[in-house]
Amino acid sequence: MYEGIKSVIFDLGGVIYDVDYHKTINAFKALGMDRFEELYAKAGQSDLFNDLEEGKISRAVFVERIKNLSRHDMTSSQIFNAWNGMLLGFMPDALVCLKRLRSTYRIFLLSNTNEIHIQEIEKRVGTAFFSDFCSLFEKVYLSHELGLRKPHTDVFNHILKEKGLKANETLFIDDSIHHVEGAIKAGLQAHHLTDEQTIDQLFP
Repeated sequence: MYEGIKSVIFDLGGVIYDVDYHKTINAFKALGMDRFEELYAKAGQSDLFNDLEEGKISRAVFVERIKNLSRHDMTSSQIFNAWNGMLLGFMPDALVCLKRLRSTYRIFLLSNTNEIHIQEIEKRVGTAFFSDFCSLFEKVYLSHELGLRKPHTDVFNHILKEKGLKANETLFIDDSIHHVEGAIKAGLQAHHLTDEQTIDQLFP
């Protein structure tokens, strides 16, 4: 299926780690932010969330901005809990697949994420588990550490250059069509993972 592919770059949320954006939207609505989905959506985000994902603002600044946007009193804990509501857990089949693919491909992780979510994921699974997960990849690229995010071609070009990868020999897998289109623009082969698909089905 993937003839000529030597490297695979995987997204995290929706591909390896299960997420439900509606849970976060509903959690903020429960706190009184009735129009939260206008600020945050999977396909398009306000600058607040882009800034968080690119590491331009701290978790403390994020909390203050959310408080300023809300007409209701919220504690920091309530905001963190609502923001982390979308995090459901690692997909067991995906983890098994990654362990198998390591012997055939150079594999990498590229995620648009933020320090709040990464710290929460590590807290839930434990430092040892999270470290073992990261070690499955040749390198883990997180947007808030890089200062770059998908779907911009800069982030793909950065990985290709840093790791000496050829774009036409590199496959990118993501559940967002916008991110897939960005990868294709950068010359990579790319696959849009739909809700009905899992990565172990792509690599039988």
